[in-house]
Amino acid sequence: MIKQLNKVENAIFIAGAILIVAGVLANILNMSWAPYLFSMGVAAFVLMQFKQSYEGTNISIIRLRQMLIFSDVLFIATAFLMFANQENMFGFNALTYAQYIHNNWVVTLFLAALLQLYSYFRIDKEIAKEEKKS
Repeated sequence: MIKQLNKVENAIFIAGAILIVAGVLANILNMSWAPYLFSMGVAAFVLMQFKQSYEGTNISIIRLRQMLIFSDVLFIATAFLMFANQENMFGFNALTYAQYIHNNWVVTLFLAALLQLYSYFRIDKEIAKEEKKS
């Protein structure tokens, strides 16, 4: 089974998700502090997700957990791209910035969110299947 979070950890997990959404909305509105807000949310969300380890042997759930970890990496990449998007913060030349950085945080965020949604729905179904067998 997947290790459940306690009340405090669950509150941190939810607060992280709220900060992620707030950071995205602030970034869309071009707030200079948006990447910091997003990064704090990602840190809380990812750390609490790592605490939710799977202790079973179901291969499907193990693979779905690996997808969650990959989506966490994409969330971290999104935070990096948000910082890089702040007026070319890392000093890339104009062509490199336009091709690889400018607003590409949306792509990694979309992929991370899609993987999170898919994985959580599938994990719930797999756990329900496991409980039916028992």
